[in-house]
Amino acid sequence: MDLVADILLVAGALGAGLYCFVLARRLSKFTDLENGVGAAVAVLSAQVTDLQSALDAAQNTAAHSSDTLHSLTERAEDAAKRLELMVAALHDVPAQPQTPAPDSHHGPVFARHGDPR
Repeated sequence: MDLVADILLVAGALGAGLYCFVLARRLSKFTDLENGVGAAVAVLSAQVTDLQSALDAAQNTAAHSSDTLHSLTERAEDAAKRLELMVAALHDVPAQPQTPAPDSHHGPVFARHGDPR
């Protein structure tokens, strides 16, 4: 009976040792910097750096566009004020009588203005 127990104990120890050996190999492949998760982490770190620089560039561009838009809006408001003043000034100008255009189908039109006597 002791012999069977010793054989089972040795078989269990060998099985556990084999399992640890396989697990160690898999773990070393998993953490390899060229092919495993280490490589993925390195790639993601580089992408984060690239995205950060792209974000900084986009923020600078947005700030510049905002400043440009603000200055253009101010210029448009100033132009609108000047146009309002011009339109208001046009209301003070007397209207000129409209002369009808001569009818081009019948030739010149002659009209008398009062009695010459």
